[in-house]
Amino acid sequence: MSTGSGSGSESKSSEPDFNPNSSSNGWGKARGVVLKSLVLIGGALLLKRLTKSTTRWDHARIVAQSLAGEKFSREQASRDPDNYFNLRWLSCPAAEMVDGSKVLYFEQAFWRTPHKPYRQRFYMVKPCPKEMKCDVEVSTHAIRDAEEYKNFCDRPKDQRPEPEEVIGDIAEHLTTIHLKRCDRGKRCLYEGSTQPDGFPNTWNGAAYCTSELSVLKNNEVHIWDRGYDEEGNQVWGAKGGPYEFKPAPASSFDDMFSPLNFPPQPLEKRIQGSFVLQE
Repeated sequence: MSTGSGSGSESKSSEPDFNPNSSSNGWGKARGVVLKSLVLIGGALLLKRLTKSTTRWDHARIVAQSLAGEKFSREQASRDPDNYFNLRWLSCPAAEMVDGSKVLYFEQAFWRTPHKPYRQRFYMVKPCPKEMKCDVEVSTHAIRDAEEYKNFCDRPKDQRPEPEEVIGDIAEHLTTIHLKRCDRGKRCLYEGSTQPDGFPNTWNGAAYCTSELSVLKNNEVHIWDRGYDEEGNQVWGAKGGPYEFKPAPASSFDDMFSPLNFPPQPLEKRIQGSFVLQE
């Protein structure tokens, strides 16, 4: 009995040395350590990337990309047809200045007549001056020969004015909006307005105009342009709130438009209440 018992004891103690799974268990542990290390390293790299500070030019690039494209105020016009039209906003890159500022061509038209824009502008997008408490500066400029640029974004690139020509055709400065990053939790990405006293404007009896701009997620843009006379009475522009321009699925407008990827710009309630030809 004692001999059998001792033999059994020796047999049990020697089992781990001959366990065929011991090698694979070792490799499994090693793989686990490697995987954990990779996960930790990957997480650290991702965290570093996410927490990397956004530069002034990054902000300008984001805003320029958001303003570019084809957008419509269709949903808003459906909700409130008495106060808002379904307008088409179309914008695309046109040139880049020596200092890095992005120049976008912009035109606005009624959705039924997209190739007959009644408003044409150049947008210049760049970082705010360092001394100012804002992130992005968006300026609008008149076009020296607007007829030459009609449907600029719809044309093949080889049929558009060259960037050098675009820069030479940037005419008088009209307005400037200073945008700031929106606080976390807000629907917008950037928002801002013109200076409180606005900019000179003579459209429809106005003495000056103001503009508010919000850049939202999914390339949605809200803009509120208004004109006031010398007494401060609003003489043109939407009164209930900004125009809301949203990118529309190309399939919804296949019967009217070719599938483009450019954005629209807002307008006022009536054509008489917008800066169509003059801001």
